[in-house]
Amino acid sequence: MELRIDVQLPATELERELDALDRRLNQPGDILYDLPCIAINFPNLVFRYREADGEHYVYVEDLKHRCLAGYTVFNRLIELNRRQDKHLRATHSKYAPAYQRRGIASAIYRWWLDAGNCLISGARQSAGAHALWHSLNKHYDLIYVDLRDKTLRYLGAEVSHQIREDLHTRMIMLGKNRDLAGLAEHTEMTLALELQSGLECASNARAGLTQSRQMRRL
Repeated sequence: MELRIDVQLPATELERELDALDRRLNQPGDILYDLPCIAINFPNLVFRYREADGEHYVYVEDLKHRCLAGYTVFNRLIELNRRQDKHLRATHSKYAPAYQRRGIASAIYRWWLDAGNCLISGARQSAGAHALWHSLNKHYDLIYVDLRDKTLRYLGAEVSHQIREDLHTRMIMLGKNRDLAGLAEHTEMTLALELQSGLECASNARAGLTQSRQMRRL
């Protein structure tokens, strides 16, 4: 996988943003106050969750040092149509330097993917996000797609350097128990005819096997 680098915030600007969010998380009456926790196991850290307008926020608090380590957002993409929007979220993470490269964002991404959700990359990625996707690809299926005019077109599990660098080329990480055929059906993603035919044959074969097993039980 190649990298289209995103511009990152200066450390002082990031610190101000995290401090402001930390105050809100601890301010009674604020919409961010006393958010529910999700079950992600990480020493001395608490993961607070909020959903708003179809976007999912995970705020990571350091209990020992009483500060906000950072946060991850699962964003909606304006480039997607309504059907695609139901199944795909982009990610955006910001963490203080002391909490980067400690596996925190990875744990959150795994929580999301293990729940059967899928991820789509944005037009650009930070160096950290690129490395994280590369690491997660060892455990979850990754495909390349072309996204333009609110239409997804499957490109394959591998593409050339030139195609990877095209701003219309995106990566999709498939969540647990998700497959290409199901994703294509739910998002109306365009597949090559030969691939579509092969997926249909495999699906029919699985259905026939299931029916045969049920018949034997009768």
